Amino acid sequence: MAASVARYVGLAGAILLAVAGYLGGALPDTPFGATPASIWRAPDGPATLTCWLLGTVLLVGAWWSLRDGAPSTRSAYVTAGLWALPLLLAPPLGSRDVYSYACQGWTYAHGVDPYAVGVAAAGCPWLDTVAPIWRDTPAPYGPVFVLLAALAVDLGGGLTGTIVALRVIAVAGLVLAALCLPGLAGAAGVPTRRAAWLALAGPLVGVHLVAGAHNDAVMLGLLLCGLLVAIRRPGRPGALPLAGALPLAGGLLLAGGLLLAGALLGLAVTVKATAVVVVPFAVLAGMRRPYTLRALLRDGGWLAGGLVGAVLVTSALSGLGFGWVGGLTHSGDSEQWTSPPTAVGFVVDYVGALVGRDPQAVPVVRAAALLLLAGLLVVLWWRSWRTLRRLDHTRARVVAVPDDDAAADGGRAPVAPTRVEAARVGAARVGAADSRVVLRGAALALVATVVLSPVFHPWYATWPLALLALTATRTTWFVPPAAVAAFLALPDGTNLARFTKAPGALAMTALLLTVLVSVLRRARA
Repeated sequence: MAASVARYVGLAGAILLAVAGYLGGALPDTPFGATPASIWRAPDGPATLTCWLLGTVLLVGAWWSLRDGAPSTRSAYVTAGLWALPLLLAPPLGSRDVYSYACQGWTYAHGVDPYAVGVAAAGCPWLDTVAPIWRDTPAPYGPVFVLLAALAVDLGGGLTGTIVALRVIAVAGLVLAALCLPGLAGAAGVPTRRAAWLALAGPLVGVHLVAGAHNDAVMLGLLLCGLLVAIRRPGRPGALPLAGALPLAGGLLLAGGLLLAGALLGLAVTVKATAVVVVPFAVLAGMRRPYTLRALLRDGGWLAGGLVGAVLVTSALSGLGFGWVGGLTHSGDSEQWTSPPTAVGFVVDYVGALVGRDPQAVPVVRAAALLLLAGLLVVLWWRSWRTLRRLDHTRARVVAVPDDDAAADGGRAPVAPTRVEAARVGAARVGAADSRVVLRGAALALVATVVLSPVFHPWYATWPLALLALTATRTTWFVPPAAVAAFLALPDGTNLARFTKAPGALAMTALLLTVLVSVLRRARA
């Protein structure tokens, strides 16, 4: 599909999705417990579902057609913005979480601790808009987002104004991410036109981060900004030359850059705790070569200091302390087969029922998956560390090889201009190679987090997608799952996984087994 055609096909899809939102989106008075059949029987049901299905198909198809990159960076940004515009003006789509944000912000704004009680006990006047499952649970988000939600309540006044303010905050997070993508793409040596297209133009971004106003947009913006500051700090190719000219000033700049990177990552963590899995890789991104244990402790200490400082300051300023950590335990209250560990637990329970047993396997499999995730994160970080050290040693051996011309002249031959140019090009390639290693490790860490978490919602796929867009050489293994995830939620927030529990669990388990067998075969080969 030509880029000009794809632009307007995707725009047509976004407009249809906005129409579906007005006909039957996640409006405040939308009844809960709807099923696809009940939605279809509603007065505007056939039109709602038709617009949703056709709009999603058009938007996904247009995004898929240019998965190797838009014709230019400008084209990628313009098209992504054009597709977001109808969704920016639409009612909430695909989820009712924005109403939970509003009530949590109202709770804090009225002097009640959102980590101690649910929004029902707090007396939120918009309680009827919140999904029943989240009315009695504490807020699972960090203090920074609670403060932002309270700000939205103060600025918005009523429910509609609060939703508008929350959407503006989400769009601001996306704008921050968009501003950081060129720098990260350049650092990793990948075309910005492809990175921006994959990370910003996808249907999950428009439907769930723009129309749905999910706080994942704010987390991603802060996360990418923190990584960019860490990668571009003094001491890397393309960074400020002052670090080499003035050691003291350079050291202060390095420390300041790492503190700032850590603070940005700390703010991301205090929006959504998932961001913490990227922090160990950000430490590698902020290191100066050579990659030694001493450098790791020195530079990692500065970044960790910035992160801990941001967490402590925001927790203290909000007056909420660390109560948000306890709220994280309720994020898994929803059980859906879209989470692979949950799907496997369902299948074990089904098998147990066939033999007259009730294994209650879901909590056990989820716990095992979290242990596996912890181990996998350590392995991914260790592989990134070893790769950086191996690259470092390879460069050291190359530099140690004497110049043939110099050797022939008794070691006194001047360096040829071609060698100087080669050194400059080599420095850029060295920086790109290191950045790719770090960003790829962070991307795979987010992939593992999404796959092994107790719960999965479609917008969770935007976490790894943003970093995979900066590192992956082949897109066929992660673009299709993101495209499929776009079909999982109906406009009013109804999750189709609720109505396909058994077949979905069996299909997900079969897919996991297939992937596992494939990986083992490749490992043996």
